[in-house]
Amino acid sequence: MDFKDIIGHEKVIEGLNKAINNQTISHSYLFEGEESIGKKRLAYAFAKMLLCKGGKEIPCNSCSSCTKFDSGNHPDFFVIEPENNIIRVHQVESLIKEITTSPYESTRKVFIIDDSHKMNTESKNTLLKTLEEPPHYVNIILISSSSNNLLPTILSRVQSIKFYPIEYSKIIDLLVSDHNKSPEEAKFIAEFTKGAIGRSIKLSNDEGFFQRRDEIIKIIEALINGDKTKALSAMDFFNENKEIIDEILDIFLLWFRDLLLFKELGQSHLLINKDKLENLSFQSKVNYSRINDIIVRVQETKGNIRRNVNYQLAIETMLLNIGGI
Repeated sequence: MDFKDIIGHEKVIEGLNKAINNQTISHSYLFEGEESIGKKRLAYAFAKMLLCKGGKEIPCNSCSSCTKFDSGNHPDFFVIEPENNIIRVHQVESLIKEITTSPYESTRKVFIIDDSHKMNTESKNTLLKTLEEPPHYVNIILISSSSNNLLPTILSRVQSIKFYPIEYSKIIDLLVSDHNKSPEEAKFIAEFTKGAIGRSIKLSNDEGFFQRRDEIIKIIEALINGDKTKALSAMDFFNENKEIIDEILDIFLLWFRDLLLFKELGQSHLLINKDKLENLSFQSKVNYSRINDIIVRVQETKGNIRRNVNYQLAIETMLLNIGGI
């Protein structure tokens, strides 16, 4: 994996290349931006470049370091990820132990801490001591989609690099050319994920994604028509998809967002669900106030579920509200 394999993030790549060429590489970086936007993939490509022994042209893709990196067996490359959604102190202590030993294969050792904002308090404080004076051969890359959860003292000791959503057109081209999506499907996925390339690829390979959207549209139409039976029977769908409830509720929100736009403008070019104009037109009889109330209710439901409010109760209440029951 090289920078040439990365879609988008041209300014970030240009800055990192310049740092390598000018030998102004920081000991510690923070790659921050929305989830699934490409931070981790770029961090891996950067790590490979840092570890390469090829000289002027890096990565050379032929030295022993590049070969071992590509095979996933580089002795100087380490990745820490959350265990049960938390990065615990024993993981950071293990990292520090590795930091104190010299490189085996390359002239550097590179450490990536993915979802670094999920370190607990003890982990953050333990890492802070290492960030203050890391050995000259060490490079640490923190990855985070919620950097405000990191200690200010950690943030002050890293070079922050911000990642922004990738242009939709680039994601659409990728999904059409490499993932067998139609232009319409690719456009919906790119807009639905708001330019998060990792999530776009994941959804494009999920055969059930568009089936779930169709089922959601059927549920919405039944509820708007006051079908009380559907409000209760729809719970089966929500229970089956409990693990991806954020995705389900996001589809709800985008649908009602489009419904508002359709009612106000009567045009399709701003719609995300533009392939469902017939359904939107049919539902446009719903008044503005009710649509806004539904959007607020769905947003409240997302918040309640994140706060571990009873799932069944939260969804049933939302469905009954949408149905005006």
